[in-house]
Parts: sequence; structure tokens; C-alpha cells
Amino acid sequence: MEKIVVTGATGLIGKVLCNTLIERGDELTIFSTNTGKAKTLFPFAKEVVEWKDYEKDYSSFIEGKDAVIHLAGANVAGKRWTTGYKNEIYRSRINTTRNLVSSIELCKQKPEVFISASAIGFYGDRENTSLTEESSCGNDFLSRVCTDWEAASERLENVNVRRVVVRTGIVLSNEEGALKKMLLPFKLFVGGQLGNGKQWFSWIHIDDIISLYLFLLENKNLSGIFNAAAPQPVEMKVFAKTLGKVLHKPSLFSVPEFILQLAMGESASAILASQKVFPQALVNAGYKFKFENLEPALQQLLN
Repeated sequence: MEKIVVTGATGLIGKVLCNTLIERGDELTIFSTNTGKAKTLFPFAKEVVEWKDYEKDYSSFIEGKDAVIHLAGANVAGKRWTTGYKNEIYRSRINTTRNLVSSIELCKQKPEVFISASAIGFYGDRENTSLTEESSCGNDFLSRVCTDWEAASERLENVNVRRVVVRTGIVLSNEEGALKKMLLPFKLFVGGQLGNGKQWFSWIHIDDIISLYLFLLENKNLSGIFNAAAPQPVEMKVFAKTLGKVLHKPSLFSVPEFILQLAMGESASAILASQKVFPQALVNAGYKFKFENLEPALQQLLN
């Protein structure tokens, strides 16, 4: 049994990961801005801590814990990117990370590992370039967010806390997220690609993102940056065609870029960005993907 602090527990990854940790017998302390929701979702968590003041010292809740898993962050695709919402996207990642790091530094018995989410948005729009953990960052809004997000936890390496950063691709789940949003057009027989279809789509099955968090938690020799994306990225047009095949629906239509930009504003750039990402560090570490190829992943989720 491990004692683990989790933030972002009520999100797509957080819900599944927390339930998995509880089922295997770990003792969870959940930091949440919505304690009522967290207590309802996780009645077997040891403690739910209200976490809204990022200037406050939370070391008493982290003291003596084995790990901190930091998943918190406002939904990038949750709203149009107004100046206010862009600030929320930024603060919900960087300010929360700084708060956790400061609190960990105050602990006498520090956690062994700090695992923080990041995103493949780090790389920006890179067309056909193959991207590994060694690739440089982009220069758009999400790239800057991810760069600062990751940098905010670097200090932990100076206090002997193992630091792991997970750059997450598009998580495929039948519960919520990108896949669920794409299902309705197909069911109405108007499904198809987004944009010109040539942008690379780096995806990961929900089962793999949960498994690799456990893998990184348990393998105490692993630290640094890890791309969380399946080894077989696909172009958007291939993704749409494969989704149509699995659903037994046509993939005939496309949503032009200008329509997406009209509907979503600047946030459309996150959907239209091309990121051909490979999980080189995970493969080198010996992680075995449950779903390397898209069609079996979609079959498992949708059938």
C-alpha cells in the first residue's frame, strides 16, 4: 500500500486512475477545488482536501506520503480562449504546480516521486516532423503553457524527489473527451475529418494512460520526460476513416478549418495542430502498450 496525493481527480484520467489506485489498496489524499464532487466520486479516499488558495502551505497533507500525482488543469477545450480563459488555463497548471513544489520543499519526510501531467501541446504545430522527448518546444500558446508547467517542478530535483513529467496525447475514452465529441456526427451520418485531414493525430487509449502512470509510479529508477502517446500516430483523415469503419458509418464529410475557427476561435488551433509524437522514452524503459494500433483501440472502446 502506498500513500498518494492526487490532484485533478475528477477529470477524465483522474477518475479512472484514482479508482484503480483505491482498488489496488492505496491510501489516497485528494486535493480538489470541488470537495463535494470528489467525496461523492471517491467515498473510499482517506481524505479530500479543499485546494483553492495556491499561496497556502499544504505540506501537512503531503508530509510522509509516498507520491504526488498532479493532474489538475482547466480543460483546454472547455471554452473559447478569451484572455480570461487563457489565464485560467495557465494559472490552473503553473500556479498549482508551484504550490505543490513549495509545499513539498517544506516537508521533513518528502514523497519519493512527483508525477506531473503535461501535454504534447509542448511541441506546437510541427507538420510531418517526428517528435520524441528530445524534440524542441513550439512557440504557440499551449507550447508556452507546457514549457512553464514543466519548468515549475524542476526545483524538486534539488531536494531528492524523483520527478516525472507525462506529455499526454489525445486520450481515447468512451466516457468523455475528444472521442465522445466525435461520435455524434458519425451516428448522424455526417462524420468525417476535422480540417484538411493531413494533421497528425497522436492518441492513447485510456487503459494505456492509466497503466503507464502505474508503471512510472512503480519503477523507481525512471525520471524525466515521457511522451504518453501510442507508437502508431495517424493522420486525421485516417483516424476519421477508421472511426467510421468501426462504427459501420460513412466518413464522407470534413469540417473546414475556417468553420472550426469561427466556432471555437483560437482554441481551434489545438485541434488543427499536427503532432507526430512517439513514446521513445517509455519504449526504452520497457513499457508494453496494450493498444499500439488505432483500430483495435477503437473496437475495444466502441464495441
